[in-house]
Amino acid sequence: MSLKHQKQSYQPLPTAAAMDNPAMIQSSGSSGSSSSEEGGSREDVANLSPLGLPTTYSSQQLMPSDTDSMEEERHRLRPHHHHHHPLGEHHHIPGIPPSAAVPSRLSSVGRSQWFTVTVLCFVNLINYMDRFTIAGVLTDVRTDFDIGNDSAGLLQTVFVISYMVCAPIFGYLGDRYSRPWIMAVGVGLWSTTTLLGSFMKQFGWFIAFRALVGIGEASYSTIAPTIISDLFVHDMRSKMLALFYFAIPVGSGLGYIVGSKTAHLANDWRWALRVTPILGIVAVFLILLIKDPVRGHSEGSHNLEATTYKQDIKALVKNRSFMLSTAGFTCVAFVAGALAWWGPSFIYLGMKMQPGNENIVQDDVAFNFGVITMLAGLLGVPLGSFLSQYLVKRYPTADPVICAFGLLVSAPLLTGACLLVNSNSVGTYALIFFGQLALNLNWAIVADILLYVVVPTRRSTAEAFQILISHALGDAGSPYLVGAISEAIMKHLHKNPSDSGLTTELRSMSQVAGSAISNATQVITEATTSLIETARSAASQEYSDVEQFEGLQYALFSTSFVEVLGGIFFIFTACFIIKDKYNATRGLQDATAQQQQRDERGQIA
Repeated sequence: MSLKHQKQSYQPLPTAAAMDNPAMIQSSGSSGSSSSEEGGSREDVANLSPLGLPTTYSSQQLMPSDTDSMEEERHRLRPHHHHHHPLGEHHHIPGIPPSAAVPSRLSSVGRSQWFTVTVLCFVNLINYMDRFTIAGVLTDVRTDFDIGNDSAGLLQTVFVISYMVCAPIFGYLGDRYSRPWIMAVGVGLWSTTTLLGSFMKQFGWFIAFRALVGIGEASYSTIAPTIISDLFVHDMRSKMLALFYFAIPVGSGLGYIVGSKTAHLANDWRWALRVTPILGIVAVFLILLIKDPVRGHSEGSHNLEATTYKQDIKALVKNRSFMLSTAGFTCVAFVAGALAWWGPSFIYLGMKMQPGNENIVQDDVAFNFGVITMLAGLLGVPLGSFLSQYLVKRYPTADPVICAFGLLVSAPLLTGACLLVNSNSVGTYALIFFGQLALNLNWAIVADILLYVVVPTRRSTAEAFQILISHALGDAGSPYLVGAISEAIMKHLHKNPSDSGLTTELRSMSQVAGSAISNATQVITEATTSLIETARSAASQEYSDVEQFEGLQYALFSTSFVEVLGGIFFIFTACFIIKDKYNATRGLQDATAQQQQRDERGQIA
């Protein structure tokens, strides 16, 4: 049965495309198909609200414009109401004036909302600082505990495993219980375990506390974006998410810088781990001061009843836009993880092969790479958000198309950087910058896609599910996979020097002075304080610099194929996103109507 033939007491919503494009509603409204039932399509088109919603819709579906409050909209539209929404004509969020319920511009954002967003951004900042602090002092950690690169890499592995395993648990809790309290407990746990871990003298205990840090951080990462989604909608939500995701590049860079500098000043790497816990305790008290918005607040609904976890998972798996965008985002995480882990080492090996760069210092390479990564994130995240806000009004499928564009453009740029690194330093850094800039277009947009194709009561679960998949198949495995591929290639090149592309002179040097090169490589590996170089496979010390470079070069080419695959996933997402966005809006309307009926029955009883 079509939506048009449903009973009059339950008005259908316009499609998601129409909600974002009033011209579509005007076009469809002028078709005359419903003129006999609704009193003329031309009259209905004339009575559209500023957002393109027909005037027969209650204020539950209306958002205030920049110039009119919702109360003024309701008063202006009341004469045209031919039908009534199940929630009633005067329904709005209790205790919040309708005109202030959903800010439409920055000037209309209230103090409470600004405070909430500021606190969430601050916590996200120290979240990423904490993740990268240990990497900034990894050389000292290896020396203190007398461990190899394999055990040092295990520090990242146990963190990611505990993080992604616990994410679904906190997602379930976040959809049902107080989110500020859950986040406060999680931030308190990660701050405490980070501080206690800095006093551990045995590596086994130290790595156990790093695993607990992952549990604490999972509680925050799954819940914070859903609070933003319940405070804002549409363009304002995109802007706030972009602000929230600024913390990823900034926090990552600060973690490395603050960690290494603190360890240097204190002459003890353990003090580097005692900075973020202090900030974390401050964050706990700030989190407890924020108000937990009602789930579905920004969409005009309240007191929605959560469904079972089985129903949540079943609905998410059937949501094609969510699943495909998650697959695309997993490809983004795969590439980002591989670049962060192997990028500085690869660039160092390549630039060292350039004439006159034999004495290049890896700390300088790592610093340059870090600055480029931070700038690419600072520009790429808001650029993606801006493009989304500008284009989605005209093209409802713009969000996944922008994500696909970013990945498909990034792939050849990063491939070019891999090919150019041993001949042109400036060109290499330029290609890496623009490649990462294109890659960073995805962050805020993917988060926004999740929030508008999933109903409010399932968003924390959806966040957790996305975190689990993107880490398990993305940045948790990509550093190891790229390392394993490079190891296999290096073994082949070592046994078959003619396949490496080296000149006869270099091959002769490799055969005659292999032992000396191996010892020199070992000295470099032990002496460097670089984030990435110290985490390379211990087996790499067997090979010459050229073999290591070519092994990593061919292995990193795999990231370009993954980027193309991610672009394809996002293109398919564009085929379903309008329907899934409409289904989420319809599901919210249905849930709200059912909740209203339950409330009415409770009052009668």
